[in-house]
Amino acid sequence: MDQTVFFSEKQRFTQAWLWILLSGITAFSIFGMIRQVCLGQVFGQKPMSDSGLILLVVFLLLLDYLFFSFRLETEIRTDGIYVRFFPFHLKSRYYAWDQLAQVYVRQYQPLSEYGGWGIRGFGRNRALNVSGNKGIQLETLDGARLLIGTNKAEEVSELLKRLGYWRQKH
Repeated sequence: MDQTVFFSEKQRFTQAWLWILLSGITAFSIFGMIRQVCLGQVFGQKPMSDSGLILLVVFLLLLDYLFFSFRLETEIRTDGIYVRFFPFHLKSRYYAWDQLAQVYVRQYQPLSEYGGWGIRGFGRNRALNVSGNKGIQLETLDGARLLIGTNKAEEVSELLKRLGYWRQKH
């Protein structure tokens, strides 16, 4: 079967506020750990144990690495749409064209519709997004809905229309 890739996009969390927050908390904790564990100066009015501070710093570094490793990968191929939110999806999820009742690009409200970014939603209305407010809306024949965030909304929209895969009920 022909597996021509017409579109490919990889996205990461790039919001400055997120990285400032994560790195700020981690840096502050490292400062406290160095001050208390290495220099012997109590850190804070109710100091944590040395081992507790070390475990906190290790946890925060792992959390930072986890956020750094997150990526949303989307491909539009001859046979359908493939999407993967690494590291939660080890393999791409596949949506065949003949199983999709609707496919179109739309603007959405990440906070009010889905509660933010990441793997969001419940049940049959889900979203995979890392930034922005535009996405590829999929609705399967059985009514399940998935919104895949994209930073290339115009390119995807034009491609879906050109290939004849744009399907939207009015």
